[in-house]
Amino acid sequence: MGEVRIGVQLQPQHAGEYRLMREAVMRSEEAGVDVVFNWDHFFPLTGDPEGYHYECWTMLGAWAEQTERVQIGALVTGGGYRNPDLLADMARTVDHISDGRLILGVGAGWNERDYDEYGYEFGTPGTRLALLKEYLPRIVGRLQQVTPPPVGDLPLLIGGGGERKTLRLVAEHANIWHGFGDLETFTHKSGVLERHCADVGRDPAVIERSTSWPGVDQAEAFVDAGATLFTIGTSGPDYDLDEVRAALAWRDSRR
Repeated sequence: MGEVRIGVQLQPQHAGEYRLMREAVMRSEEAGVDVVFNWDHFFPLTGDPEGYHYECWTMLGAWAEQTERVQIGALVTGGGYRNPDLLADMARTVDHISDGRLILGVGAGWNERDYDEYGYEFGTPGTRLALLKEYLPRIVGRLQQVTPPPVGDLPLLIGGGGERKTLRLVAEHANIWHGFGDLETFTHKSGVLERHCADVGRDPAVIERSTSWPGVDQAEAFVDAGATLFTIGTSGPDYDLDEVRAALAWRDSRR
């Protein structure tokens, strides 16, 4: 089992002026987080649906220059928004800007407004997963062809919990799995993932288990279930890091 890590998802909604996000990234790195994530949506998911919002990948390029130590990435990129070869090239470029600190997070996508208003086909959960299945080998293949290649072993994170299709893709391709739900759900789906790994001949121990921060009282139980990366989400304009600091104190108390 790997070392426990703490991430923060700075949700790019309701920030007002972008400088508030810039400052939140600086505060997060200074606080000692291991990973700073954003998300890949085009509109706020909570609060005022017409509130301020900023785009994921241009922001990651800025974070790559702004930060020095933390890993950065999207939790997660909408799999159907971009040509997969282009996405791989974007990721490789941000990886170089950050000197090898990018996590490439992808998922099948779920928020219909993102698709409808930006002209992407929303389809069904099945068609979106089929597209992700088609795209993942293209992403991996393009990363092996670009010149120069990624700085190191660019980790691929897949988010989602579908037992038959999504977790199979995790077993086949991912370095990190981000799951959702309570301890019972997380434990069950981890077991499903391990069975998929056995089917494809892959050691499940090479896939890091990631989930949302459950609070100090439950965190150790999630570690016992295999989780080593916990992420706390926070939105603008305040980007309150109090819970992040509590998680960091818990992490440091274990070391």
